[in-house]
Amino acid sequence: MKCREISAIAFCLAAVLLASLDLSAQNDPGPRTGPAAAGSSFPTLSGDEQALFNQALQVLQEIDSVSGTIAGEPGSGLGPAFNGNSCTQCHAQPAPAGSSPGLNSPQNSIQNPQIALATLDGATNAVPSFISANGPMLEARFIRNADGTPDGGVHDLYTIRGRSDAPGCNLSQPDFATAQSQNNVIFRIPTPIFGLGLVEATPDQALIDNLNSTAAARASLGIGGSFNTSGNDGTITRFGWKAQNKSLLIFSGEAYNVEMGVANELFPNERSAVAGCVFNSSPEDRTHMLSEGGSSTGTASEMSSDAVNFALFARLSAAPTPAAPTSSTQKGAALFSSIGCSLCHSPTLTTGQSPYTGMSNVRYHPYSDFALHKMGNDLQDGITQGAAKGNQFRTAPLWGLGQRLFFLHDGRTTSLIQAIQAHSGTGSEANKVINNYNRLKASPKQDLLNFLRSL
Repeated sequence: MKCREISAIAFCLAAVLLASLDLSAQNDPGPRTGPAAAGSSFPTLSGDEQALFNQALQVLQEIDSVSGTIAGEPGSGLGPAFNGNSCTQCHAQPAPAGSSPGLNSPQNSIQNPQIALATLDGATNAVPSFISANGPMLEARFIRNADGTPDGGVHDLYTIRGRSDAPGCNLSQPDFATAQSQNNVIFRIPTPIFGLGLVEATPDQALIDNLNSTAAARASLGIGGSFNTSGNDGTITRFGWKAQNKSLLIFSGEAYNVEMGVANELFPNERSAVAGCVFNSSPEDRTHMLSEGGSSTGTASEMSSDAVNFALFARLSAAPTPAAPTSSTQKGAALFSSIGCSLCHSPTLTTGQSPYTGMSNVRYHPYSDFALHKMGNDLQDGITQGAAKGNQFRTAPLWGLGQRLFFLHDGRTTSLIQAIQAHSGTGSEANKVINNYNRLKASPKQDLLNFLRSL
């Protein structure tokens, strides 16, 4: 065979290969810029409900100290151990009640607040090695106790030792270095709480019917799905990374106690209550007998505990607002359904009867079925919460995704593409869906990414 013929064959083979590939690269568009598309009240609230929302927001933003005696930190009850000193320190992006802030965010170009928190007001904490200036706000949990039995609880990063308002407290930080060396620590980032009143107002039967409606399609792709439930009454629990919390009030009370160390009427016993580190009566957060002005009457917000205010804010908040659709995002939405993403990330649910104005029988778009799914070995955290096993997580709602900075339960990536690929692994129910995604050419993949960042 002549060289000219060999060259022609090689050229043709190369041309065929190039024609079979879509060489345009796909990219995560990154967090949407511009004003926060979340954080407002539900649009149909009455005047009184709107006022309650506004007052609850102020409580949500309050900064706590040990006994409320430090200027600029008027709340009381911080510690003895804690991860943050304000709800909105952790729930900050893209607006109060969101997820973790971070550097280079459109709205909050700030260093991880947990860095400065370590030594605030004279505290003598060391910043754990897994907390970084550019990284997310983190909560640490130990998988096992020293004797090998299951742990799973939160081990707060810091203590009030050394603080000017905690004289005599000598509580030490947990030994995170040893836990890390033994692969015994996992992390979680804050979940956004926008629009969760709609989720709470959704009847159990609506969630069951929604899951049942996709049973055949899910089975064809190897996708399971089950609900976490209350051990007492059997009703569906739906809040938290593993759907471990029944209601927004329980979610709020537990977070107040666990993340800030504030004992409250739902979790009245002080955590880490070692001698010399308890400065207040318990519960520290409680229903008010008198308003701040000394009156026996006041607004619902004024007379309620902080935990109740936190729950009220979440109940009365609006869902995140998606970006206006484009040709690309509309194509991406169709692909989201056709490749199987919507079988877990349900686009639409409907509330039942709500006591709040305009929130009854509302169709909303959380992009979650609020069910538990096996996510495989790569994402598993080894922690059981209720019916949720170590490799199971609640389907993360995708509304507001377009302005989030960190992805997955532990904030391990800022890349939407990496987050999608992390759904695939040994034992994951999402493997066939991710295979469908990987078979897409670059241009359709970009449409799908554009759609997700429009949410």
